[in-house]
Amino acid sequence: MQELTIALTKGRLAGKTMELFKKAGYTCEELEPGSMERDSRKLIFRNEEQKLNFFLSKGPDVPTYVEYGAADIGIVGSDIIMEERRRAYEVLDLGFGKCRMCVCGPESARELLQHHEMIRVATKYPVIARDYFYNKKNQTVDIIKLNGSVELGPIVQLADVIVDIVETGSTLRENGLDVLEEVCSLSARMIVNQVSMQMKTERIHELISAVRAAL
Repeated sequence: MQELTIALTKGRLAGKTMELFKKAGYTCEELEPGSMERDSRKLIFRNEEQKLNFFLSKGPDVPTYVEYGAADIGIVGSDIIMEERRRAYEVLDLGFGKCRMCVCGPESARELLQHHEMIRVATKYPVIARDYFYNKKNQTVDIIKLNGSVELGPIVQLADVIVDIVETGSTLRENGLDVLEEVCSLSARMIVNQVSMQMKTERIHELISAVRAAL
């Protein structure tokens, strides 16, 4: 049996992924709830019987591990796939971690968007924002990359609008902002290394089929 290494996105996504994998017949005792707290320094988690290795990573790093073959398979949000633009096959929409990428701002900014005016956009996702404004809306904008709370952008007048992930919208409302336009819907996806797909075809297709059946 060929070994498979799977990169998981840390946090809620990892928990949801392992629930789904368990339904599909793929398990890892060390990643069961409560197990990780007992040995938080461990980096690689293994199921010897099924020849599976799992490791946890920050979302933006998952496609990098997959592109370079450090992981055969990665589970990551589609926002990261779009932003990082790494070489990998996207094979499955897992249907959880659902949210939206949106243009948000004060109500007064709606008119600036409608009239395609030159505006400043604060975002953690400059690639997605640039693609949306330049290629879909044909609107020239000044994009400012932020790493922290992008909601601050319009409040302190750094930017007119923001491009960010929206789940419930409560943080926006608390700060006097609204969803003005939807860029795209997002969810967790499974990606596969291009060489692994050729070298471990049968094993990977078997896993994809089992996970798809468990959805």
